[in-house]
Amino acid sequence: MQHAPRSLAWQGDDLVSWTAGGRRWGPDGTEGAAEFFWGFPFDAATVPAPGPYRVVYQERGTKGVLLEGRRVVRELNRSFSHATSFDYPVALGRLGDGRDVVVHCPDEYHTLQIEDARSGERLTAGAREPEDVFHSRLGLSPDGRHLLSIGWFWQPFGTAQVFDTAQALADPATLDGEGVLPCEAVTGGEVSAGCWLDADRLVLATGREEWYSPDEEPEALPVLHLGVWSVSGRRWLHRSPVPEPGVLLLPRGDQVVTLHGHPRLLDTVTGRVLAQWPDVAVPTKSLCYSRKSHLTPVAALHPDGSRLAVVQAEGIAVVTLP
Repeated sequence: MQHAPRSLAWQGDDLVSWTAGGRRWGPDGTEGAAEFFWGFPFDAATVPAPGPYRVVYQERGTKGVLLEGRRVVRELNRSFSHATSFDYPVALGRLGDGRDVVVHCPDEYHTLQIEDARSGERLTAGAREPEDVFHSRLGLSPDGRHLLSIGWFWQPFGTAQVFDTAQALADPATLDGEGVLPCEAVTGGEVSAGCWLDADRLVLATGREEWYSPDEEPEALPVLHLGVWSVSGRRWLHRSPVPEPGVLLLPRGDQVVTLHGHPRLLDTVTGRVLAQWPDVAVPTKSLCYSRKSHLTPVAALHPDGSRLAVVQAEGIAVVTLP
């Protein structure tokens, strides 16, 4: 492999990298030529979402491009403020009314905006007074009703916020406060990663840094824990100790794949390691922010949950999950 891809997605049984211009690999490992070429060093892409859109972007830069197939819909930008120190905040998804949207921070690092993907119309325009939080690693729930941000605030310390998108469309200022995830739930260990299991259940993972101990804040998620939060129930369903998770979680039913040093398959109820692949090396990036730009693991879980593709220095490893 001439250059390791910086993004990966499944299309049927093929693997595609859109940061590499549509570079493709078949099930037998045969590589196809890129469909097009970029004149800019994009090094990340959004995960597959409903609808025809995707975003490629520079993870520690200010530039992105919204694509529909091979067509460039428009360029995206974010503030230069500390842009080299934390991951670009952008997500794609589909709202309950069927509109495809892009969520990002086009003006300031702490101001989330929801835009119609096709027209570019800003759906959350209005007076704003955002809290001083650096939004990063955004993700819309499968039904488009809630938005997750795995970001950070000055100390620095990683945190998580969840916002109701229907409320945000009616009153954009609701994107500026605490949201629907209580602060006390995520002020234990430093939040490093998160993903949606379904429209209601959210998984969050914490690293090694502690804000409050369990004795001080018993409702918080402790250090080195995996927690399943119910948005409708406003409570933790499960909290379990786990190995250091890193910044990337991939959902698989009631399980998640973590990627820190190597891939692990975890049970979200107990935190138990169900399988792991120590011979498949991945970067040990711990948080969405850092002064140094650590590489994010590049991996893709097949939609049927059967296979995990992981970018290696000299190729792509595909492992079969139990």
